[in-house]
Amino acid sequence: MPSLGADMEAGTLIEWLKKPGDEVHRGDIIAVVETEKGAIEVEIFESGTLDNLLIEEGSKVPVGTPLATIMGDEKSIAAAPKPPPTASVATRELPQSALRAAAPMTMGLRASPAARRLAQERGVDLDQVRGSGPEGAIIRGDVAGAGSASRPRTGIDLSQMRRAIAAAMARSKREIPHYYLGHSFEVSAAQSFVEEYNSERMPADRILFVALLIRATALALREFPEFNGFHDGQSFQPSEGIHLGVAIAIRGGGLAAPAIHDTDGLALPDLMAKLRDLVIRVRRGSFRSSELADPTASISSLGERGVDALLPVIYPPQVAIIGFGTIRPRPWVIDDRIEPLPVLTATLGADHRASDGHRGALLLARIAELLQDPKSL
Repeated sequence: MPSLGADMEAGTLIEWLKKPGDEVHRGDIIAVVETEKGAIEVEIFESGTLDNLLIEEGSKVPVGTPLATIMGDEKSIAAAPKPPPTASVATRELPQSALRAAAPMTMGLRASPAARRLAQERGVDLDQVRGSGPEGAIIRGDVAGAGSASRPRTGIDLSQMRRAIAAAMARSKREIPHYYLGHSFEVSAAQSFVEEYNSERMPADRILFVALLIRATALALREFPEFNGFHDGQSFQPSEGIHLGVAIAIRGGGLAAPAIHDTDGLALPDLMAKLRDLVIRVRRGSFRSSELADPTASISSLGERGVDALLPVIYPPQVAIIGFGTIRPRPWVIDDRIEPLPVLTATLGADHRASDGHRGALLLARIAELLQDPKSL
């Protein structure tokens, strides 16, 4: 069971998407787990043949508990150890009878229990849903993508999400010695770049200004690794990869900040495509385990909300978060004359155990410098 955030202690496995004997590859989604953040798609990090499922659907499982074993060509390449005694009931090997029950015959249809529950919640007729699971079984994702006779639901318990956010933020302010820095700079070149870029492209291929902010932040973090990584309470460990978490509001309330992996290595069109996909999925309550498990730093942009600046709270065990406000026309001095220019304020919230204000100021200045030359992004 992967850790999907500092506030997570356990999750409920609600659906298996693969069965023993299936070939699996790194990045495949093999299960769905329910947490306070909603239904999370669990990805696999080894390739081979799925050997045994160790957890029954509906079981609440502590973080770190083995879920399945995977066999390579000769020996197990991801053999799970025996479940801990405290989870012995929930982590017994799933019997064949339970495997068959995961996709039972229901009026001529094979549908998993999770798919049937979601179909009932959303008023979806399973006769009209095409199954993509084992042997054509209808799985939860098939129902989630189907039309609904009633208003669609995100599948997220917003009250639980608020409690999870509150717990994580309370821990952050209690344990992390925050310091804050703000830096305002003009972004006329960046705005002109976005306008020119979009004027030559169809709507589906256009970019948003926030893509430049994400890209500039990721490139700046290459030069300031003390802001990119994790603090375990004893020491700071910089991350080799830059996986920026992007704060996204969920319709109806709630917030998530899943990662865009290897952000610094993505060209703007690829970054925008990943951001667009992420926003669509998050707003309907669909996450992947790897997106929540390993953001190395985060950004939050409230520009569309009219906020001039924000003082963001670090999400542990990360050590930095950068906030961006609204771009506003302001009087700006250029070559001894005053001109109205678009100005943006960036704010850094950082962990004083991993960095100091001097380096934080340089990080913000580097982000501003990169945005002055948007073609370099």
